[in-house]
Amino acid sequence: MEENKTCPACKHKTKERSEKERRNMLNRLNRIEGQVRGIKKMVENDVYCPDILIQVSAVNAALNSFNKVLLAEHIRTCVAEDIKEGKDETIDELVLVLQKLMK
Repeated sequence: MEENKTCPACKHKTKERSEKERRNMLNRLNRIEGQVRGIKKMVENDVYCPDILIQVSAVNAALNSFNKVLLAEHIRTCVAEDIKEGKDETIDELVLVLQKLMK
């Protein structure tokens, strides 16, 4: 059973992730980081605006995909466990996060 722990230094919740989950998340983020560096290089090289916009759109899509995977994992683990334990405040936290994501 995974448990939400609190970081003693900053008092924020933490989540233990499997090595596979961590590696998959980091691989996605590394690809996104590479795409952003590519966009920066395009700007430095005065690439035509529509070409840059298409790459920015690809980064946005990659970030949205990352968010979907992370949100699904959060609901399956943290939220589900907290609800089973009667921690209804987690539902309020999830609603707040969803509201922020949908801005």
